[in-house]
Amino acid sequence: MLLDQVILNNSPDGDHVQMLIDYAQEEKERIDYLKANKGATVVVKKVDPWRTFSVEERLKHSLIKGIDKYIIEDTEEARLQYPKPLHVIEGPLMTGMGIVGDYFGSGKMFLPQVIKSARVMKKSVAHLTPFMEAEKNAGKEGSGEITYNGTIVLATVKGDVHDIGKNIVGVVLGCNNYKVIDMGVMQSCQAILEMCRREKADIVGLSGLITPSLDEMVFNAKQFTKAGLKIPLLIGGATTSKMHTAVKIEPYYKGDQTVYVLDASRAVVVVQKLLDPKNKDEYTKDIKNEYEEMRKEYYDAQKDKSFVSLAKARSKALRVDWDLVNIVKPSFLGTKTFLEYDMTKIIPYIDWDQFFGVW
Repeated sequence: MLLDQVILNNSPDGDHVQMLIDYAQEEKERIDYLKANKGATVVVKKVDPWRTFSVEERLKHSLIKGIDKYIIEDTEEARLQYPKPLHVIEGPLMTGMGIVGDYFGSGKMFLPQVIKSARVMKKSVAHLTPFMEAEKNAGKEGSGEITYNGTIVLATVKGDVHDIGKNIVGVVLGCNNYKVIDMGVMQSCQAILEMCRREKADIVGLSGLITPSLDEMVFNAKQFTKAGLKIPLLIGGATTSKMHTAVKIEPYYKGDQTVYVLDASRAVVVVQKLLDPKNKDEYTKDIKNEYEEMRKEYYDAQKDKSFVSLAKARSKALRVDWDLVNIVKPSFLGTKTFLEYDMTKIIPYIDWDQFFGVW
């Protein structure tokens, strides 16, 4: 039954990988129990060992493994223990997502697993958001007109539909009294520019998860410069990196400083420093120097590679003397259909590795 659902892709929740993992774990526990109890047929359902961890460790485990079964109750338990709901996000949740990011960067996790972890994070943040909003509104009662620390425009670049990380950044900044305009996903460069001008943004942030987003961010940086945008540019997302920002993006944006933001937990500190007139110059100077060193290191490494000119490469193109080649004429041209053919004769020639790799 389980394999039918997996192969036919008709399971109730669609999470085939987790279904197989859960089944395998349950079978292992059942077999271990039977061995330990000499063939007993009654198995007592054991509690997952990680459920005995501290609430912080449980939250991190849920994020890393992509388990949402207990995320709401664990989030609520953490909320009651921490002074502010925001501290839960900035603490165990961001620590867990930081580990996910490290695993993804080192190849220990793949994109589907990262997305699964992000969904768990989104569910947890969604539970905390009403409490943070209530706390924020309570602090503004009777204060008259709202005064923000700054206005930030956030957008997922054109061609990309991933926004969970960006949404978390928006929540964290909003809870720190910044006006956040979240434009959503698939935003063109022109639309982002127009929003920055209309809202008189102090900072613009670009987000993306898939690899093509890296090139789109470079394009946006160039267009922002041509359009005369004069505000700091933040870069974030799973496939982005400090090296890519330093080498590919910062040199093309002349409006202000470009800053790579590793995750939402760093966003508030970065924004505060960029909008602090007393410390901004020193902060941006340090970033410029760091990025300059990274670029030098990158290009020095490229010098070790031996490149030739395009003309020389073409001069070394393969040349075949067809008069010396024995070309066999095919027995027929076009397609040939085998209507009655014993499939068992084909099976020995099938490379099943490709099938299981895709599956």
